[in-house]
Amino acid sequence: MAAQSFDFAIIGGGPVGLSMALALTRSMSGLRIALVDRRTLSVPKDERASAIAAGVRRVFEELGVWSRVADLAEPVRQMKITDSGTGDMARPLFLRFEGDVAPGEPYAHLVPNSALAKALLDGVQDQITVFAPAVIAKVTTGPASTQIDLEDGTSFTAALVIAADGVNSAMRERAGIGTHGHDYGQAGVVATIAHTLPHEGTAFEHFRPAGPFASLPLPGNRSSLVWTETLDEAARLKALPPAALAREIETAMGSSLGAVTLESAVEAYPLRLRIARTSIGPRLALIGDAAHVVHPIAGQGLNLGLKDVAALAEVLVEALRLGLDPGAPDVLARYERWRRLDVAVMAMVTDGMNRLFSNDLAPVRALRDLGLGVVDRIGPLKGYMIAKAAGIDRSGPRLLRGLPI
Repeated sequence: MAAQSFDFAIIGGGPVGLSMALALTRSMSGLRIALVDRRTLSVPKDERASAIAAGVRRVFEELGVWSRVADLAEPVRQMKITDSGTGDMARPLFLRFEGDVAPGEPYAHLVPNSALAKALLDGVQDQITVFAPAVIAKVTTGPASTQIDLEDGTSFTAALVIAADGVNSAMRERAGIGTHGHDYGQAGVVATIAHTLPHEGTAFEHFRPAGPFASLPLPGNRSSLVWTETLDEAARLKALPPAALAREIETAMGSSLGAVTLESAVEAYPLRLRIARTSIGPRLALIGDAAHVVHPIAGQGLNLGLKDVAALAEVLVEALRLGLDPGAPDVLARYERWRRLDVAVMAMVTDGMNRLFSNDLAPVRALRDLGLGVVDRIGPLKGYMIAKAAGIDRSGPRLLRGLPI
C-alpha cells in the first residue's frame, strides 16, 4: 500500500503545534496536514495560565481563537516592578508599566491553558489528520519529501516536517541540529493562587536574590504565580504542605494581595537557555521550544513560539501561492532570517536580566535600581519597551498585525 501523502507534517500537539495547523488551514484551503503526538489529543487538566501578548492576541483573533477564550481571559492593565535584597523589609517600586498599547488594547492577557487548548482543538477539528497517540520509529528525508514511519506500521510522506515537539525535540536531534545555552541552576515554581485583595489587573514582578517572583492576574481574586528559586529551595517549597506554602508565598509577596490560598497543584521546572544552532534543516523547520527556550523572566516563551507560527505560516503560504516547493532550502531560509534576530535579542535580554537581577550584591542592586528608575522616567523608552514586550511590530508577520495572510 502506498504511503499517505501530506503537504505538511506537524510533530507535537501542544499550543504551538496546534496554532501552526490552524494558521495553515485558515490561510489556504485544500492543504493536507498531518499532526503527530505521543499523547492523545485532548483538553488537558491544566489549571495554569499563559500570558498572551497583544501581538499574539491579534494572531488568535485572525485565526478565530480569541472569541472562544476572551470571556475567560484577564487583561494585564499595569505591571509593577520592585526590588529587594535578603532581609529587606521595604520593597520600593522602581518601574511601572500601565496603559494600553493601543486604545482599548492591553499589552497582555492571561488565558487559562485548558481554555486555550480547547479553542485550538475545536479550530482544527476535521481540518487535519491526527496520529495520536503515536510514536515515530523512522524518518527518511529525500529530495522531494520526507517519509515518517510510525511504530504501529503507519507510513506517510510530507513535503515539509514542522517540529513543535518541545525543548527535548526528537526531530531536532534526528536532524543532528545542536543547541547552545546553559542551565540556570534555577527552577520555576508554578501555581495558581487565590487572595483576599483584588489585583485590579496588576502584574507584580518582584526581584529577589534568587530570581524574580511574579504574580499575574487571573479572573476574580486569583493570580498565576511564577516563582524563580534555586533548585534546592524550589524542591523544599514544592514539598511543603499547602497551608505552609501559602504562608511563604504571602510573605514573599509582602502581603500585597492579602491572605493567600493555593488553588492548584504546585509544579517546579528547571530553567535553562537553549537555542537551536539553526531552526531549519532538510525539509524541516523548528518552531516553539524545539527552536528556543528562554528564561521566563519576561514571560515570552509561548509568545516567541507563536511568533514563529506567524512567520512560518506566511512564508509557506506565499511559497505555495507562487507555485514553489514549501520545503525548498531558499523558502525555509526566509523563515530563519525573519525569526533569527527577534529570538537572539529575546535570549540576550532575558539572560542578561536574570544575571543582573538574580544576585544580592549591593553595588549591582544600586546600579540596576538606578537603571529601572531612569527607564520609568523616560516616556519614549518605556513606550518602546512596552511595545516590544507586547509583540507589536509594524514590519512583522501579517498575523501579528491582525491581517490575513
